Amino acid sequence: MTKAIELESIYAAATILKNVANKTPLLYNTNLSERYGANVYLKREDLQVVRSYKIRGAYNKMATLTKEELENGVVCASAGNHAQGVAYACNKIKVKGTIFMPTTTPAQKIKQVKMFGKEWVEVKLIGDTYDDSFDAAKLFIDQTGGVFVHPFDDPDVIAGQGTVGLEIFKDADFKIDYLLFAIGGGGLAAGVSTVFKALSPKTILIGVEPEGSPTMQVSIANGKVTPLEHIDKFVDGAAVKRAGQITFEIVKDKLDEIRLIPEGKVCSTILQLYNEEAIVAEPAGALSVSALDGLKDKIKGKNVVCIIGGGNNDITRTEEIKERSLLYEGLKHYFIIKFLQRSGAMKEFLEEVLGPTVDIVFFEYSKKTARERGPALVGIELAKKEEFAALLERMEKANVQFTYINDKPDLFEFLI
Repeated sequence: MTKAIELESIYAAATILKNVANKTPLLYNTNLSERYGANVYLKREDLQVVRSYKIRGAYNKMATLTKEELENGVVCASAGNHAQGVAYACNKIKVKGTIFMPTTTPAQKIKQVKMFGKEWVEVKLIGDTYDDSFDAAKLFIDQTGGVFVHPFDDPDVIAGQGTVGLEIFKDADFKIDYLLFAIGGGGLAAGVSTVFKALSPKTILIGVEPEGSPTMQVSIANGKVTPLEHIDKFVDGAAVKRAGQITFEIVKDKLDEIRLIPEGKVCSTILQLYNEEAIVAEPAGALSVSALDGLKDKIKGKNVVCIIGGGNNDITRTEEIKERSLLYEGLKHYFIIKFLQRSGAMKEFLEEVLGPTVDIVFFEYSKKTARERGPALVGIELAKKEEFAALLERMEKANVQFTYINDKPDLFEFLI
């Protein structure tokens, strides 16, 4: 039987974290409130000392360890934010830390880990996913010793993450109707839901997962923790193959709903938050806001809080984020086109088929030599998604020979 997390342990964690973690603001957001006809507030954990809530759980866990337990140092596995929390705690407490991270972790997060930990941490890049790094970290402990600081499936870590919920409850001078937060392994969800089921039981708690990594939803549907064989790793802070056992037991009884959000929608939200609010949200940090579209009929006139879990976004991912957003919004389309080999064919395609509001944003012949005998890969960007049907009609009317590849995942991923 999994040990329950008591509210008292979260209050104790708040005392430990008082002079370590920032008390982040709960801010009313005008644009989102007007868009959804609700009162939307953002809990800004992207403004945390390591730009995510993960410092809370990591430090609380390490602060509860004895001097003897810390002698061989601490070990963790993380896709980024938990690693930064552990690194910061190692530097603060002055204890050696070995941090395992997937090779796919954005460079910005790796650099931040080293910056926060300084000489107290060593980073090891192993595997393609968090789960690969987790296995390597556990093997390392078996061989060398040390205490494993789990990113989510640990009572002290959950209690630390739960302090986010305490701050929200204390700062809100209004009744919170809906509270939305991301779910990866479930540490934040378990901690926050424990607080709200005790202090504000009528608040509707909605966990949000990326569509390509529905770990907790699948586990709850199956009535047990169920590892996923394949996941989309894009929302790296919330993409895990296996939910925690402790977090699962808490979340399955306390959450009112879990919503799945397409990765492309998350990208659109990241760009929206940056352009409209100057908020730099990482993919997992934008999950909660991404879910508002699907709730607009329910939340009208209600008080809604979304937790922005982190802001560790690598600027080198901007083009990928924009690309995924455009594809999701139906504004970017890729074709393999075999142009007629006669004079003026390309000019006719540009003027008569595409028209003035359609842009070619990618063009590459499939053959570097003898191009006149090879088709071209063409990327087209529309001003409005409604223009797509008319574009296809014009291409067919002009007898353009084409293959649409957006809806062919294997071919699309190979070519783009």
